[in-house]
Amino acid sequence: MKVAIQGIQGSNHHQVAREFFEKSIDLVECLSFDRMIDHLLEGTADKGVMAIENSIAGSIIPNYNLVSRNKLHIIGEHYLNIHHNLMVLKGQKLTDIKEVRTHPMALLQCMEYLKQFPHLKLVEDVDTAETARHIQQDRLQHVAAIAPRAAAELYDLDIVAAEIQTIKNNATRFIIIKKQNKVLPKEEINKASLRFITDHKRGSLATVLNVMSDCNLNLTKIQSLPVIETPWKYAFFVDVTFDQYNHFNKAKSLLEIMSEDFTILGEYKNALLP
Repeated sequence: MKVAIQGIQGSNHHQVAREFFEKSIDLVECLSFDRMIDHLLEGTADKGVMAIENSIAGSIIPNYNLVSRNKLHIIGEHYLNIHHNLMVLKGQKLTDIKEVRTHPMALLQCMEYLKQFPHLKLVEDVDTAETARHIQQDRLQHVAAIAPRAAAELYDLDIVAAEIQTIKNNATRFIIIKKQNKVLPKEEINKASLRFITDHKRGSLATVLNVMSDCNLNLTKIQSLPVIETPWKYAFFVDVTFDQYNHFNKAKSLLEIMSEDFTILGEYKNALLP
């Protein structure tokens, strides 16, 4: 099975792929989410792993549109505790560092630690593990990467500061996506991701949310995004959990009538929080 990820070996996406599938996979490394989507659409990857929200930084908003616009299906989810470590070439020390490179999300999550070193140049890169590999391949001195511990082990770097994330209880939710929907037995499905548009009448969204509540659905996430083709109109992306599939089925029937452009992005198992 070919699994596409944003990033390379040693990245958080790689770790999620290993933990979720629990078997040997062929990794398709991509340095952008757009390229990962291309692999799924072209059939050069069977499934993809995509970060969708972080407990500190919030939603990764562009990814919602990527899933919806390309008509992909969410077939599962996985939570990963995020651990950020500062790593350098072997022999380098903390005092040797002049520049720190990593993914912008990692920079954001480690900013309190980095404020101790105002002389450091902070550089955004495409991936945490890719930065670590680049330091090793090009033998970059005075440059540090912020990346998972697995990247230090894989690319033979020294960790000069461990667990530098601002909030130690830092987790990211990842979704598992596929071009075709994977149908689970209904008794195993207890979570769904939806997209819909409401009209501009007062109370329209509240009415939709009340229907969810009346059907015993638990709203775990709501995210609004502009509808690009229609200025000042918004689509809502919603995650709901439920104990019985028939409750969700009833809500589905009502929401299809009450909202515009109603789409089920995925029906899957609710993953355990870390």
